[in-house]
Amino acid sequence: MLYRENGQFKTSYRADAQIFPIAQDRLAIGALLVFAYAIAPFVVSEYAFRAIVIPFLILSLAALGLNILVGYCGQISLGTGAFMAVGAYAAYNFQARIEGMPLIASLLLGGVCATAVGVLFGIPSLRIKGLYLAVATLAAQFFTDWAFLRIKWFTLDSASGAASVAGLQVFGLPIESPVSKYLFCLSFLTVFALLAKNLVRGAIGREWMAMRDMDVAASVIGIRPVYAKLTAFAVSSFIVGVAGALWAFVYLGSWEPAAFSIERSFQLLFMVIIGGLGSIMGSFFGAAFIVVLPIVLDQVLPALGRAVGVTLDTAFVSHVVFMVYGALIVFFLIVEPHGLARLWSTAKEKLRLWPFPH
Repeated sequence: MLYRENGQFKTSYRADAQIFPIAQDRLAIGALLVFAYAIAPFVVSEYAFRAIVIPFLILSLAALGLNILVGYCGQISLGTGAFMAVGAYAAYNFQARIEGMPLIASLLLGGVCATAVGVLFGIPSLRIKGLYLAVATLAAQFFTDWAFLRIKWFTLDSASGAASVAGLQVFGLPIESPVSKYLFCLSFLTVFALLAKNLVRGAIGREWMAMRDMDVAASVIGIRPVYAKLTAFAVSSFIVGVAGALWAFVYLGSWEPAAFSIERSFQLLFMVIIGGLGSIMGSFFGAAFIVVLPIVLDQVLPALGRAVGVTLDTAFVSHVVFMVYGALIVFFLIVEPHGLARLWSTAKEKLRLWPFPH
């Protein structure tokens, strides 16, 4: 009875087109933001920030960018790790080579460089699609791995391709403590999630979805495939590039090209698939599933072993974590192929009618 929209009438186009048309949704989002900004910094431990919350925020941002390309435009990409690497190393070069460069400007310029690379490797999408396009974007992954490892200019003549940053500041405030890093990443995620939500609800978002559903029919009704596909690659690569820069600067601090390997690309693709293709909320669900579940299993499995009198070594636990992790992924995809976001939508629909069954 609490999640009803009876009596919530819309009297203007502006009210009818708002992101959260139901008052309960607006209250829930407002309460979540108040908790995230005002309460969480005082009640969450430093370990939770470093090990769980900050990786979750950054990978949610990266999954959000990939979801725009894969979920909304239907273009399969296996080069997400490459675009994250471009954003990270570009931001590193801007920060190191230009004296007095603001941190936020470096991160955004890293995203711009990732946009250029993403559009370049997105050109094959004009002629091919499906698995063929996935192979083409996979080339971006191998190329960036080679470039950042062999071309010393990108890493300021580092022999191993390693890079590191320290003393991060924003408007004179240091970004060193876990709380400051958390608030910094949360601000980026909030802004980009709001922009992405508005973008996919607009004209360009409808063009992306038309290309995803049937590209031939979309071109017949006047949608330009070149513009739609390349803008999807551009927007997706920009968000992913910024996420890569945050991952390198804020979470890692010191990194090598291996930090953005093909495993990272698959990890983000799994986030999007498990969370829900074509859903902004699904990006958060998928990131939470991928980030939190292995940590929970690492804690739960040894406890279960001690409860039955069996001592489990670390190597065995790590292998079992991967097995359970993969089994749960398969289970969720069988139960709900459209991802966790669809389960969330179904639950909301049930709440609208509760306690009535239909």
